[in-house]
Amino acid sequence: MISIRVIAPLTMLLLSGCVVGPDHKAPEIALPGKFAEAGKTSNGDVSQVTWWTAFNDSRLNGYVNQGISQNLDILQAMERINSAQASVTVAGAGALPSLDVSAANTTTGTRTDPGSFSRSTVTAGTADASWFLDLFGLYRRSKESALASLDAAYASEDVARLTFLSQVVAAYIDVRYYQERIAIARRNLDSRRETLNLTKLQLDAGAASRLDVVQSEGLVNSTIAEIPGLETSFRGAAHRVATLLAMPASSLVPELQKGTRQPVARFNTKAGIPADLIRNRPDIRAAERQLASAVAEIGVAEAQLYPAITLGGSISPRYNVLSGGLDTRALTWSFGPQLSLPIFDGGRLRGNVKIAESSARGRYLAWKQTVLNAVEEVENALAAVSRDSRTVSSLQATVKSYEEALQLGTASYRDGASSLLDVLDAQRQVSTAQSNLAAAVRQMAQDYVSLNVAIGGGYAFGKTDTKVASVVIKK
Repeated sequence: MISIRVIAPLTMLLLSGCVVGPDHKAPEIALPGKFAEAGKTSNGDVSQVTWWTAFNDSRLNGYVNQGISQNLDILQAMERINSAQASVTVAGAGALPSLDVSAANTTTGTRTDPGSFSRSTVTAGTADASWFLDLFGLYRRSKESALASLDAAYASEDVARLTFLSQVVAAYIDVRYYQERIAIARRNLDSRRETLNLTKLQLDAGAASRLDVVQSEGLVNSTIAEIPGLETSFRGAAHRVATLLAMPASSLVPELQKGTRQPVARFNTKAGIPADLIRNRPDIRAAERQLASAVAEIGVAEAQLYPAITLGGSISPRYNVLSGGLDTRALTWSFGPQLSLPIFDGGRLRGNVKIAESSARGRYLAWKQTVLNAVEEVENALAAVSRDSRTVSSLQATVKSYEEALQLGTASYRDGASSLLDVLDAQRQVSTAQSNLAAAVRQMAQDYVSLNVAIGGGYAFGKTDTKVASVVIKK
Protein backbone atom coordinates (compact mmCIF):
# COMPACT_ATOMS: atom_id res chain seq x y z
CA MET A 1 0.00 0.00 0.00
CA ILE A 2 1.27 3.45 -0.90
CA SER A 3 1.71 5.66 2.14
CA ILE A 4 -0.31 8.81 2.45
CA ARG A 5 2.98 10.61 3.00
CA VAL A 6 3.83 9.80 -0.64
CA ILE A 7 0.36 10.43 -2.08
CA ALA A 8 -0.11 13.85 -0.49
CA PRO A 9 2.92 15.55 -2.09
CA LEU A 10 2.15 13.97 -5.44
CA THR A 11 -1.42 15.23 -5.25
CA MET A 12 -0.18 18.71 -4.48
CA LEU A 13 2.17 18.64 -7.45
CA LEU A 14 -0.66 17.58 -9.76
CA LEU A 15 -2.81 20.40 -8.42
CA SER A 16 -0.02 22.85 -9.21
CA GLY A 17 -1.28 22.95 -12.79
CA CYS A 18 -4.30 24.99 -11.62
CA VAL A 19 -4.14 28.71 -12.36
CA VAL A 20 -6.86 31.02 -11.06
CA GLY A 21 -7.93 34.32 -12.53
CA PRO A 22 -9.12 35.28 -16.04
CA ASP A 23 -6.98 34.72 -19.13
CA HIS A 24 -6.26 37.79 -21.20
CA LYS A 25 -8.22 38.04 -24.43
CA ALA A 26 -7.67 40.44 -27.27
CA PRO A 27 -9.71 43.61 -26.61
CA GLU A 28 -12.41 44.49 -29.08
CA ILE A 29 -13.53 47.77 -30.57
CA ALA A 30 -15.78 48.76 -33.47
CA LEU A 31 -13.99 50.82 -36.12
CA PRO A 32 -15.17 52.23 -39.46
CA GLY A 33 -13.97 50.58 -42.65
CA LYS A 34 -12.25 53.76 -43.87
CA PHE A 35 -11.30 57.26 -42.90
CA ALA A 36 -13.63 60.02 -44.00
CA GLU A 37 -11.13 61.44 -46.52
CA ALA A 38 -9.17 58.34 -47.48
CA GLY A 39 -9.62 55.13 -49.44
CA LYS A 40 -10.47 51.61 -48.31
CA THR A 41 -7.04 50.10 -48.98
CA SER A 42 -4.83 49.02 -46.11
CA ASN A 43 -1.33 50.46 -46.17
CA GLY A 44 0.17 47.49 -44.31
CA ASP A 45 3.17 47.93 -42.05
CA VAL A 46 4.46 51.51 -42.20
CA SER A 47 6.78 51.27 -39.19
CA GLN A 48 9.91 51.44 -41.36
CA VAL A 49 8.71 53.97 -43.93
CA THR A 50 11.20 56.87 -43.99
CA TRP A 51 8.56 59.50 -44.69
CA TRP A 52 10.83 62.46 -43.81
CA THR A 53 12.92 61.78 -46.92
CA ALA A 54 9.99 63.20 -48.92
CA PHE A 55 11.34 66.65 -48.02
CA ASN A 56 14.46 65.85 -50.07
CA ASP A 57 16.69 67.53 -47.49
CA SER A 58 19.98 65.74 -46.85
CA ARG A 59 20.69 67.74 -43.70
CA LEU A 60 17.36 66.76 -42.17
CA ASN A 61 17.99 63.11 -43.10
CA GLY A 62 21.36 63.30 -41.38
CA TYR A 63 19.83 64.71 -38.19
CA VAL A 64 17.27 61.91 -38.06
CA ASN A 65 19.95 59.24 -38.60
CA GLN A 66 22.11 60.80 -35.93
CA GLY A 67 19.43 61.41 -33.34
CA ILE A 68 17.62 58.07 -33.55
CA SER A 69 20.58 56.43 -31.81
CA GLN A 70 21.44 59.10 -29.26
CA ASN A 71 18.22 60.87 -28.33
CA LEU A 72 17.97 60.87 -24.53
CA ASP A 73 14.26 60.04 -24.40
CA ILE A 74 14.88 56.93 -26.51
CA LEU A 75 17.83 55.90 -24.36
CA GLN A 76 15.72 56.30 -21.22
CA ALA A 77 13.02 54.11 -22.77
CA MET A 78 15.66 51.45 -23.48
CA GLU A 79 16.70 51.52 -19.83
CA ARG A 80 13.08 50.92 -18.87
CA ILE A 81 13.20 47.81 -21.06
CA ASN A 82 16.24 46.59 -19.12
CA SER A 83 14.37 47.17 -15.87
CA ALA A 84 11.30 45.31 -17.17
CA GLN A 85 13.46 42.35 -18.22
CA ALA A 86 14.86 42.12 -14.72
CA SER A 87 11.34 42.33 -13.30
CA VAL A 88 10.38 39.21 -15.30
CA THR A 89 13.16 37.29 -13.57
CA VAL A 90 12.12 38.60 -10.16
CA ALA A 91 8.45 37.78 -10.77
CA GLY A 92 9.15 34.13 -11.58
CA ALA A 93 11.84 33.53 -8.99
CA GLY A 94 9.38 32.86 -6.15
CA ALA A 95 8.10 29.67 -7.80
CA LEU A 96 11.57 28.12 -7.98
CA PRO A 97 13.30 26.20 -5.16
CA SER A 98 15.63 28.29 -3.05
CA LEU A 99 18.71 27.28 -1.09
CA ASP A 100 20.57 29.41 1.46
CA VAL A 101 23.84 28.30 2.99
CA SER A 102 25.62 29.93 5.90
CA ALA A 103 28.71 29.02 7.97
CA ALA A 104 30.48 30.41 11.02
CA ASN A 105 33.64 29.71 12.97
CA THR A 106 34.03 31.10 16.51
CA THR A 107 36.99 30.72 18.90
CA THR A 108 36.45 31.51 22.59
CA GLY A 109 39.25 31.77 25.21
CA THR A 110 39.01 32.00 29.03
CA ARG A 111 41.87 32.82 31.47
CA THR A 112 41.44 32.32 35.23
CA ASP A 113 43.85 32.58 38.23
CA PRO A 114 46.30 31.15 38.79
CA GLY A 115 47.33 30.90 35.15
CA SER A 116 44.56 28.66 33.95
CA PHE A 117 43.55 29.02 30.30
CA SER A 118 40.90 27.25 28.25
CA ARG A 119 39.83 27.64 24.68
CA SER A 120 37.05 26.26 22.52
CA THR A 121 36.42 26.51 18.78
CA VAL A 122 32.94 26.09 17.40
CA THR A 123 32.37 25.52 13.69
CA ALA A 124 28.76 25.45 12.54
CA GLY A 125 26.83 25.73 9.34
CA THR A 126 23.26 25.80 8.12
CA ALA A 127 21.68 24.90 4.81
CA ASP A 128 18.05 26.00 4.38
CA ALA A 129 15.97 24.90 1.39
CA SER A 130 12.42 25.86 0.54
CA TRP A 131 10.03 25.46 -2.35
CA PHE A 132 6.74 27.31 -2.64
CA LEU A 133 4.20 25.08 -4.38
CA ASP A 134 2.48 27.43 -6.79
CA LEU A 135 -0.81 25.53 -6.62
CA PHE A 136 -2.99 28.38 -7.84
CA GLY A 137 -0.64 30.25 -10.18
CA LEU A 138 0.43 33.11 -7.93
CA TYR A 139 3.90 33.37 -9.44
CA ARG A 140 2.87 32.23 -12.90
CA ARG A 141 0.39 35.09 -13.08
CA SER A 142 3.04 37.41 -11.67
CA LYS A 143 5.43 36.39 -14.42
CA GLU A 144 2.67 36.71 -17.01
CA SER A 145 2.05 40.26 -15.79
CA ALA A 146 5.77 41.06 -15.90
CA LEU A 147 6.10 39.71 -19.45
CA ALA A 148 3.20 41.88 -20.58
CA SER A 149 4.84 44.88 -18.91
CA LEU A 150 8.04 44.03 -20.78
CA ASP A 151 6.13 44.09 -24.06
CA ALA A 152 4.67 47.45 -23.03
CA ALA A 153 8.21 48.72 -22.37
CA TYR A 154 9.26 47.71 -25.88
CA ALA A 155 6.23 49.52 -27.28
CA SER A 156 7.07 52.56 -25.14
CA GLU A 157 10.50 52.69 -26.73
CA ASP A 158 8.78 52.78 -30.11
CA VAL A 159 6.59 55.62 -28.83
CA ALA A 160 9.75 57.51 -27.85
CA ARG A 161 11.24 56.93 -31.30
CA LEU A 162 8.06 58.14 -33.02
CA THR A 163 7.91 61.17 -30.73
CA PHE A 164 11.53 61.99 -31.55
CA LEU A 165 10.81 61.86 -35.29
CA SER A 166 7.86 64.18 -34.84
CA GLN A 167 9.77 66.66 -32.70
CA VAL A 168 13.02 66.83 -34.64
CA VAL A 169 11.34 67.21 -38.04
CA ALA A 170 8.91 69.79 -36.65
CA ALA A 171 11.77 71.77 -35.07
CA TYR A 172 13.70 71.66 -38.34
CA ILE A 173 10.65 72.95 -40.22
CA ASP A 174 10.46 75.82 -37.73
CA VAL A 175 14.14 76.62 -38.29
CA ARG A 176 13.59 76.98 -42.02
CA TYR A 177 10.37 78.92 -41.51
CA TYR A 178 12.03 81.57 -39.35
CA GLN A 179 14.91 81.79 -41.80
CA GLU A 180 12.39 82.48 -44.56
CA ARG A 181 10.67 85.11 -42.43
CA ILE A 182 14.03 86.79 -41.74
CA ALA A 183 14.82 86.80 -45.47
CA ILE A 184 11.40 88.30 -46.25
CA ALA A 185 11.90 91.00 -43.63
CA ARG A 186 15.30 91.90 -45.02
CA ARG A 187 14.00 92.10 -48.59
CA ASN A 188 11.15 94.30 -47.41
CA LEU A 189 13.62 96.45 -45.51
CA ASP A 190 15.63 97.03 -48.67
CA SER A 191 12.46 97.91 -50.57
CA ARG A 192 11.29 100.32 -47.88
CA ARG A 193 14.68 101.99 -47.67
CA GLU A 194 14.54 102.57 -51.42
CA THR A 195 11.12 104.13 -50.95
CA LEU A 196 12.49 106.33 -48.15
CA ASN A 197 15.36 107.50 -50.34
CA LEU A 198 12.94 108.21 -53.16
CA THR A 199 10.70 110.18 -50.81
CA LYS A 200 13.64 112.27 -49.63
CA LEU A 201 14.47 113.06 -53.26
CA GLN A 202 10.84 114.01 -53.83
CA LEU A 203 11.00 116.25 -50.75
CA ASP A 204 14.09 118.01 -52.10
CA ALA A 205 12.30 118.50 -55.41
CA GLY A 206 9.23 119.90 -53.64
CA ALA A 207 7.04 116.99 -54.72
CA ALA A 208 6.68 115.45 -51.24
CA SER A 209 6.10 116.68 -47.72
CA ARG A 210 7.91 116.08 -44.46
CA LEU A 211 4.94 113.92 -43.43
CA ASP A 212 5.67 111.57 -46.33
CA VAL A 213 9.29 111.21 -45.19
CA VAL A 214 8.30 110.53 -41.57
CA GLN A 215 5.75 107.90 -42.61
CA SER A 216 8.33 106.17 -44.78
CA GLU A 217 10.90 106.25 -41.98
CA GLY A 218 8.36 104.72 -39.58
CA LEU A 219 7.82 101.76 -41.90
CA VAL A 220 11.59 101.22 -42.21
CA ASN A 221 12.06 101.27 -38.44
CA SER A 222 9.15 98.91 -37.81
CA THR A 223 10.72 96.43 -40.22
CA ILE A 224 14.09 96.71 -38.48
CA ALA A 225 12.35 96.06 -35.13
CA GLU A 226 10.74 92.89 -36.49
CA ILE A 227 14.02 91.14 -37.38
CA PRO A 228 15.51 90.58 -33.86
CA GLY A 229 12.40 88.70 -32.70
CA LEU A 230 12.56 86.44 -35.75
CA GLU A 231 16.27 85.80 -35.15
CA THR A 232 15.49 84.83 -31.54
CA SER A 233 12.82 82.38 -32.70
CA PHE A 234 15.25 80.91 -35.24
CA ARG A 235 17.86 80.30 -32.57
CA GLY A 236 15.28 78.77 -30.25
CA ALA A 237 14.25 76.27 -32.93
CA ALA A 238 17.92 75.51 -33.69
CA HIS A 239 18.61 74.92 -30.00
CA ARG A 240 15.63 72.55 -29.90
CA VAL A 241 17.11 70.48 -32.73
CA ALA A 242 20.44 70.31 -30.89
CA THR A 243 18.79 69.15 -27.66
CA LEU A 244 16.84 66.43 -29.47
CA LEU A 245 20.15 65.21 -30.90
CA ALA A 246 21.64 65.20 -27.38
CA MET A 247 24.09 67.90 -28.36
CA PRO A 248 24.92 71.17 -26.58
CA ALA A 249 22.48 73.96 -27.35
CA SER A 250 23.71 76.36 -30.03
CA SER A 251 26.19 73.79 -31.37
CA LEU A 252 24.19 73.49 -34.60
CA VAL A 253 23.45 77.19 -35.07
CA PRO A 254 26.40 77.91 -37.43
CA GLU A 255 25.47 74.92 -39.57
CA LEU A 256 21.77 75.77 -39.64
CA GLN A 257 22.49 79.38 -40.49
CA LYS A 258 23.43 78.15 -43.95
CA GLY A 259 19.92 78.76 -45.13
CA THR A 260 17.94 76.68 -47.58
CA ARG A 261 14.36 76.53 -48.80
CA GLN A 262 11.42 75.66 -46.61
CA PRO A 263 10.72 71.90 -46.55
CA VAL A 264 7.97 70.76 -48.89
CA ALA A 265 7.01 67.07 -49.13
CA ARG A 266 7.49 65.61 -52.60
CA PHE A 267 5.00 62.76 -52.34
CA ASN A 268 1.70 62.02 -50.65
CA THR A 269 1.07 59.73 -47.69
CA LYS A 270 -1.34 56.81 -47.78
CA ALA A 271 -3.39 56.86 -44.59
CA GLY A 272 -4.66 53.27 -44.91
CA ILE A 273 -7.68 52.24 -42.88
CA PRO A 274 -8.45 52.64 -39.16
CA ALA A 275 -7.70 48.97 -38.47
CA ASP A 276 -4.07 49.58 -39.52
CA LEU A 277 -3.59 51.77 -36.48
CA ILE A 278 -3.90 48.77 -34.15
CA ARG A 279 -0.76 47.30 -35.66
CA ASN A 280 1.17 50.43 -36.52
CA ARG A 281 0.61 52.72 -33.53
CA PRO A 282 3.03 51.81 -30.70
CA ASP A 283 1.00 53.70 -28.10
CA ILE A 284 -1.98 51.44 -28.87
CA ARG A 285 0.21 48.35 -28.49
CA ALA A 286 1.58 49.68 -25.21
CA ALA A 287 -1.95 50.24 -23.90
CA GLU A 288 -2.99 46.71 -24.93
CA ARG A 289 0.02 45.17 -23.16
CA GLN A 290 -0.70 47.21 -20.04
CA LEU A 291 -4.21 45.79 -20.16
CA ALA A 292 -2.79 42.26 -20.38
CA SER A 293 -0.58 42.97 -17.37
CA ALA A 294 -3.56 44.25 -15.37
CA VAL A 295 -5.62 41.14 -16.23
CA ALA A 296 -2.80 38.89 -14.99
CA GLU A 297 -2.73 40.87 -11.74
CA ILE A 298 -6.32 39.72 -11.10
CA GLY A 299 -5.01 36.15 -11.00
CA VAL A 300 -2.27 37.21 -8.60
CA ALA A 301 -4.85 38.72 -6.26
CA GLU A 302 -7.19 35.70 -6.50
CA ALA A 303 -4.37 33.22 -5.82
CA GLN A 304 -3.81 34.88 -2.47
CA LEU A 305 -7.32 33.81 -1.41
CA TYR A 306 -6.28 30.15 -1.41
CA PRO A 307 -3.99 28.07 0.82
CA ALA A 308 -0.25 28.37 0.29
CA ILE A 309 2.05 25.40 0.88
CA THR A 310 5.80 25.63 1.17
CA LEU A 311 8.10 22.63 1.40
CA GLY A 312 11.11 23.41 3.53
CA GLY A 313 14.00 21.81 5.32
CA SER A 314 17.32 22.58 6.91
CA ILE A 315 20.56 20.86 7.90
CA SER A 316 22.79 22.29 10.64
CA PRO A 317 26.11 20.57 11.42
CA ARG A 318 28.06 21.73 14.49
CA TYR A 319 31.65 20.88 15.49
CA ASN A 320 33.12 21.99 18.88
CA VAL A 321 36.83 21.56 19.68
CA LEU A 322 37.97 22.14 23.29
CA SER A 323 41.50 23.01 24.43
CA GLY A 324 41.79 19.72 26.30
CA GLY A 325 41.50 17.78 23.10
CA LEU A 326 37.90 16.88 23.57
CA ASP A 327 35.48 17.60 20.80
CA THR A 328 31.80 17.26 20.20
CA ARG A 329 29.89 16.87 16.97
CA ALA A 330 26.20 17.39 16.33
CA LEU A 331 23.95 17.33 13.28
CA THR A 332 20.42 18.60 13.33
CA TRP A 333 17.98 18.53 10.45
CA SER A 334 14.36 19.26 9.78
CA PHE A 335 11.94 18.82 6.88
CA GLY A 336 8.25 19.33 6.40
CA PRO A 337 5.53 21.35 4.68
CA GLN A 338 4.23 24.66 5.90
CA LEU A 339 0.60 25.55 5.29
CA SER A 340 -0.76 29.08 5.27
CA LEU A 341 -4.51 29.41 5.10
CA PRO A 342 -6.18 32.86 5.07
CA ILE A 343 -9.34 32.74 7.18
CA PHE A 344 -10.07 36.13 8.70
CA ASP A 345 -8.47 39.17 7.13
CA GLY A 346 -11.21 41.76 7.38
CA GLY A 347 -11.93 41.55 3.62
CA ARG A 348 -8.45 42.71 2.65
CA LEU A 349 -7.77 39.94 0.12
CA ARG A 350 -11.21 40.20 -1.47
CA GLY A 351 -10.70 43.94 -1.67
CA ASN A 352 -7.40 43.39 -3.49
CA VAL A 353 -9.23 41.29 -6.09
CA LYS A 354 -11.78 44.04 -6.65
CA ILE A 355 -9.00 46.60 -6.95
CA ALA A 356 -7.25 44.47 -9.58
CA GLU A 357 -10.51 43.98 -11.50
CA SER A 358 -11.20 47.70 -11.47
CA SER A 359 -7.66 48.42 -12.63
CA ALA A 360 -8.10 46.02 -15.56
CA ARG A 361 -11.37 47.65 -16.58
CA GLY A 362 -9.66 51.04 -16.42
CA ARG A 363 -6.84 49.75 -18.63
CA TYR A 364 -9.39 48.54 -21.19
CA LEU A 365 -11.02 51.96 -21.25
CA ALA A 366 -7.59 53.58 -21.62
CA TRP A 367 -6.81 51.26 -24.56
CA LYS A 368 -10.13 52.09 -26.21
CA GLN A 369 -9.56 55.81 -25.72
CA THR A 370 -6.06 55.51 -27.20
CA VAL A 371 -7.50 53.86 -30.31
CA LEU A 372 -10.22 56.46 -30.75
CA ASN A 373 -7.76 59.31 -30.21
CA ALA A 374 -5.51 57.80 -32.86
CA VAL A 375 -8.40 57.67 -35.34
CA GLU A 376 -9.24 61.30 -34.58
CA GLU A 377 -5.62 62.37 -35.11
CA VAL A 378 -5.52 60.73 -38.52
CA GLU A 379 -8.88 62.23 -39.52
CA ASN A 380 -7.71 65.72 -38.49
CA ALA A 381 -4.39 65.36 -40.27
CA LEU A 382 -6.07 64.11 -43.45
CA ALA A 383 -8.48 67.05 -43.40
CA ALA A 384 -5.59 69.49 -43.07
CA VAL A 385 -3.28 67.88 -45.63
CA SER A 386 -6.00 67.70 -48.28
CA ARG A 387 -6.57 71.46 -48.01
CA ASP A 388 -3.12 72.87 -47.34
CA SER A 389 -2.07 72.86 -50.98
CA ARG A 390 -5.06 74.99 -51.96
CA THR A 391 -4.15 77.54 -49.30
CA VAL A 392 -0.54 77.67 -50.49
CA SER A 393 -1.56 78.03 -54.13
CA SER A 394 -3.94 80.89 -53.34
CA LEU A 395 -1.31 82.70 -51.26
CA GLN A 396 1.28 82.30 -54.01
CA ALA A 397 -1.12 84.01 -56.40
CA THR A 398 -1.79 86.68 -53.77
CA VAL A 399 1.91 87.42 -53.36
CA LYS A 400 2.37 87.67 -57.11
CA SER A 401 -0.54 90.10 -57.42
CA TYR A 402 0.60 92.35 -54.57
CA GLU A 403 4.19 92.40 -55.84
CA GLU A 404 2.93 93.56 -59.23
CA ALA A 405 0.74 96.17 -57.53
CA LEU A 406 3.79 97.42 -55.60
CA GLN A 407 5.80 97.76 -58.80
CA LEU A 408 3.01 99.69 -60.50
CA GLY A 409 2.43 101.87 -57.47
CA THR A 410 6.13 102.69 -57.10
CA ALA A 411 6.42 103.61 -60.79
CA SER A 412 3.32 105.77 -60.52
CA TYR A 413 4.72 107.50 -57.43
CA ARG A 414 7.96 108.25 -59.26
CA ASP A 415 5.93 109.91 -61.98
CA GLY A 416 3.93 111.86 -59.44
CA ALA A 417 0.66 110.22 -60.46
CA SER A 418 -0.05 108.65 -57.06
CA SER A 419 0.66 109.38 -53.41
CA LEU A 420 3.23 107.83 -51.08
CA LEU A 421 0.40 106.32 -49.06
CA ASP A 422 -0.45 104.04 -51.98
CA VAL A 423 3.14 102.78 -52.09
CA LEU A 424 3.32 102.19 -48.34
CA ASP A 425 0.02 100.31 -48.38
CA ALA A 426 1.28 98.15 -51.24
CA GLN A 427 4.47 97.37 -49.33
CA ARG A 428 2.49 96.33 -46.27
CA GLN A 429 0.29 94.10 -48.40
CA VAL A 430 3.30 92.43 -49.98
CA SER A 431 4.93 91.88 -46.60
CA THR A 432 1.78 90.41 -45.11
CA ALA A 433 1.15 88.15 -48.09
CA GLN A 434 4.73 86.85 -48.09
CA SER A 435 4.58 86.16 -44.36
CA ASN A 436 1.24 84.38 -44.76
CA LEU A 437 2.68 82.27 -47.57
CA ALA A 438 5.68 81.25 -45.47
CA ALA A 439 3.36 80.33 -42.59
CA ALA A 440 1.16 78.28 -44.94
CA VAL A 441 4.15 76.38 -46.32
CA ARG A 442 5.26 75.72 -42.76
CA GLN A 443 1.79 74.50 -41.80
CA MET A 444 1.61 72.23 -44.84
CA ALA A 445 4.90 70.59 -43.83
CA GLN A 446 3.81 70.27 -40.20
CA ASP A 447 0.51 68.67 -41.24
CA TYR A 448 2.41 66.20 -43.39
CA VAL A 449 4.47 65.28 -40.31
CA SER A 450 1.34 65.00 -38.18
CA LEU A 451 -0.28 62.60 -40.64
CA ASN A 452 2.72 60.29 -40.81
CA VAL A 453 3.11 60.29 -37.04
CA ALA A 454 -0.63 59.70 -36.58
CA ILE A 455 -0.53 56.54 -38.71
CA GLY A 456 2.56 55.31 -36.82
CA GLY A 457 5.06 55.64 -39.62
CA GLY A 458 8.83 55.33 -39.38
CA TYR A 459 9.45 54.50 -35.72
CA ALA A 460 11.12 51.17 -36.57
CA PHE A 461 13.65 52.86 -38.86
CA GLY A 462 16.99 51.24 -38.11
CA LYS A 463 15.49 48.44 -35.99
CA THR A 464 15.53 44.74 -36.83
CA ASP A 465 12.57 43.54 -34.77
CA THR A 466 9.19 44.82 -33.69
CA LYS A 467 6.59 43.47 -31.29
CA VAL A 468 2.96 43.49 -32.38
CA ALA A 469 0.02 42.87 -30.07
CA SER A 470 -3.04 40.95 -31.20
CA VAL A 471 -6.46 42.58 -31.06
CA VAL A 472 -9.95 41.98 -32.32
CA ILE A 473 -11.53 44.67 -34.50
CA LYS A 474 -15.25 44.84 -35.12
CA LYS A 475 -16.41 46.63 -38.23
